Amino acid sequence: MGNTYTLEVCGLKRNLPIMQINENLKIASFVILGDTEIVETAGKHLAEKLPEADILITAEAKGIPLIYEIAKQKNMKKYIVARKSLKPYMKDPLVTKVVSITTQKEQLLCLDKDEVKLLKDKRVVIIDDVISTGESIMAIEDLVNKAGGQVVGKAAILAEGDAANRDDIIFLGKLPLFKNGETQ
Repeated sequence: MGNTYTLEVCGLKRNLPIMQINENLKIASFVILGDTEIVETAGKHLAEKLPEADILITAEAKGIPLIYEIAKQKNMKKYIVARKSLKPYMKDPLVTKVVSITTQKEQLLCLDKDEVKLLKDKRVVIIDDVISTGESIMAIEDLVNKAGGQVVGKAAILAEGDAANRDDIIFLGKLPLFKNGETQ
């Protein structure tokens, strides 16, 4: 298997380090932070595939450059970032909990009252860098639903493992999981 996995997405190649997540699972670590080329290219391709929406939402932090690029491509003036902790400036926050494959511990996702207002009665697309277990997008969907918005799409650059078999997400490429020495 080696120490890296070569990913090709949107005509771009990246050698991703393979990281141990737990005793039975390794992942190819895909980090878009700081990679302007992948963010711009993937953002353009994803923007073309998205359904009509009024606003986009992502979770802090790796999805932020991607959602910015997609919003720019779609001429959207705003997007929403669900914070991973309560902030002192938040008024009447809306909160849900999530455990993702990379953090493996419970985290919060929080929206301020003003962000909740932006979601009410709106068509919303959830943006992420990688969808694996789907826990993060389910938590964001929970926030959108509680805020009175309607999720009309879920999109990521990559679908990891079994997520690539889902028919309810939009993605540009597949990323394998490495379980007990096998590639899935």
